Amino acid sequence: MKAMVFAAGLGTRLRPLTNDLPKALVDVNGATMLELVLRRLAAAGVTEFVVNTHHFHDKIAACLREKSDFGFKITLSREEEFPLETGGGLKKAAALLGGGPFFAYNADVYSEMDLTGLYRAHAAAGALATLAVRDRGSKRRLLFDGNMALRGREGEAAGERLRPLAFSGIQVISPGIFDKMTESGVFSITGVYLRLAAAGERIKGFEDKSGFWCDIGDLERLETVRRRAAVDRAA
Repeated sequence: MKAMVFAAGLGTRLRPLTNDLPKALVDVNGATMLELVLRRLAAAGVTEFVVNTHHFHDKIAACLREKSDFGFKITLSREEEFPLETGGGLKKAAALLGGGPFFAYNADVYSEMDLTGLYRAHAAAGALATLAVRDRGSKRRLLFDGNMALRGREGEAAGERLRPLAFSGIQVISPGIFDKMTESGVFSITGVYLRLAAAGERIKGFEDKSGFWCDIGDLERLETVRRRAAVDRAA
């Protein structure tokens, strides 16, 4: 099984930590965020990883070389001129991600969700993509119908009764999506999902009801993740 890990972000809201360090290598109690994500995905059965890079690419490459005890294959997809965002980064790495449905996971997300359950739900639904979503506050919530099919974005869709849920930055994607990606350059994968859902493609949500989810979007959230990771390690 394969996974794409998005690690090309600049991490501007984590300065000064990211003045000389990529966000994916920020320390969480002695481990990097990237290491925590890789190990969580590996526990769900992933054996091959593609990690996209831009900001401090060389430091990510060096870190992964040092962590030779991972025991799985890691390929870097470097975005040299500028970060391509999630959609552009995914499309650039398409040739590395064939062979079956794969995970895509933001390297700044700490989650305790059931990744195996997400993968099974994706396979059972025959979806093009299945997005992990949570009932939490967000300015960019997506709308889902009673069958957890994506129907639009909050504030932009109306009509039937729809439920707003926040995307968690974790998803399972079928390789067939690459043939339907008409976008190019820098673009978000969320925009692709919304366009394809509006065209009738099966883009599904999977509600994550696990106890904890947080991204390290700023210094306060990073401290929240560090506290939770310490609890998880002690358990």
